[in-house]
Amino acid sequence: MSKKGNILINIYTTLFNHLGPSHWWPGDTIFEICVGAILTQNTNWSNVEKAILNLKINNLLDPEKLFFLDNEKLAKLITPAGYYRIKSKRLKNFLMFLKKEVNFQIERLKDQNTYTLREKLLSINGIGPETADSMLLYAFDKPIFVVDAYTVRIFSRHGLVEENISYSELQKFCMKNLPQDIEIYKEFHALIVRAAKLWCKKKKVQCTFCPLSKYIN
Repeated sequence: MSKKGNILINIYTTLFNHLGPSHWWPGDTIFEICVGAILTQNTNWSNVEKAILNLKINNLLDPEKLFFLDNEKLAKLITPAGYYRIKSKRLKNFLMFLKKEVNFQIERLKDQNTYTLREKLLSINGIGPETADSMLLYAFDKPIFVVDAYTVRIFSRHGLVEENISYSELQKFCMKNLPQDIEIYKEFHALIVRAAKLWCKKKKVQCTFCPLSKYIN
């Protein structure tokens, strides 16, 4: 394994030992996790929880029920997640896909090949690589690594990648240097987010307190 690959493994081990398991992604069902992946775009998880709770209270966290729900009512229910009109349209696009692809039987998608399903998810208006990969990894248990702005921030600051690296390039780097293990992929993604929020912040960097400071070049 390359030097960078060894550092990547060390970062994972250090964060896990320091922070412990993350128990991500919150959600009782495949569908709830997918809904959460769409709603969490450009907002924090606490807001998503409020929106999902609204759907649960109204007994609407079901693909067929949401499909036939009036757009305005859906937008009102998910208001806490922000950009609610845009996100209601994205949810409806996803629901239309579920209707056409598996007649709302979302569990059937687990039988599809990882990259075949990925291409189908990416063809849905409003679902980009990060959202699609979050669904694949956390909802459908597919072996694919989710990267985001936090991943770029931490890895570029530790000299592993360039700051302008593309999503696909960063994903390939991670998957090449990590064991192909779904649970490690889930845990590492969660640990990266937690570390970025605790120490590797966008402006007020807390390197003094960060357990990863020893890996900075």
